[in-house]
Amino acid sequence: MLRKIKWLQYTLLASALMMTGSATAAVVTSVRPLGFIASAIADGVTPTEVLLPDGASPHDFALRPSDIQRLRSADLVLWVGPDMEAFLTKSLKQIPANKQLAISELPAVKPLLMKGDDEHDHEPASGEKKHEESDHDHHHGEYNMHVWLSPEVAKVTAIAIHDRLLELMPQNKDKLNANLRQFEDQLAQTDKNLVNMLTPVQGKGYFVFHDAYGYFEKHYGLSPLGHFTVNPEIQPGAQRLHQIRTQLVEQKAVCVFAEPQFRPAVINTIAEGTKVRSGTLDPLGTGIALGKDSYGNFLTALSNQYVSCLK
Repeated sequence: MLRKIKWLQYTLLASALMMTGSATAAVVTSVRPLGFIASAIADGVTPTEVLLPDGASPHDFALRPSDIQRLRSADLVLWVGPDMEAFLTKSLKQIPANKQLAISELPAVKPLLMKGDDEHDHEPASGEKKHEESDHDHHHGEYNMHVWLSPEVAKVTAIAIHDRLLELMPQNKDKLNANLRQFEDQLAQTDKNLVNMLTPVQGKGYFVFHDAYGYFEKHYGLSPLGHFTVNPEIQPGAQRLHQIRTQLVEQKAVCVFAEPQFRPAVINTIAEGTKVRSGTLDPLGTGIALGKDSYGNFLTALSNQYVSCLK
């Protein structure tokens, strides 16, 4: 009997060690682009990990037990907020408030938020119901929550990460201060380079697949004609596709953009028989390694994707 109890205690201890050993303290971010910002600020202080694997969408992700363990043992959890990553809301209620940051709720970010799906929304064609795919039910609340595509929001986010890590790890003050200065300098230089790169294509019209790029487009003065869908999981309806095809021709669109995780056949079909080119935009920076330069590399890669199709 005693041997059985000891064996049971050993098994429980081993499984507990396995669980705790599988998650280490780090800055854990919901999506990869937030990881780009966090990894620059936390460099040399604590590792940065991204919760969503490449190819996954924050719109419909489900947490695994190992993900919950990572959240609980994190130094800091960084996310956009409940309107973007609803899957995190329940788990983060169990995390201390000082160990999480919701970017969309930062006081300095709120004035920078853009209304969702209003800037380039389409007027319904005759007989078409507006938002026929019920995508307004999906859109991230009142505002566009793809905030990581805004250089202004990125700068505010970097400052917030710096300030919170400084509270949690005051012994790393010099390193955190140096990292923030370097991030801000690099961001300013990247921004200057991208203005030069994107100015020649500012007047060229295009369609994007997914309503995600408003912050980037506004910042760099680009000329989107519209988007196929607000909810990337829902294919646009026949009337919407007919309307976009008409607009492609009438408004002389240069390009239609797909995304790596969403390559709907409709994009090829809609451009068929027109002079419109097809390109791909990656709003999540798939394949870009986390590090001090990664956010600048992300914005540069996205700019190259625009230019290669629009120029």
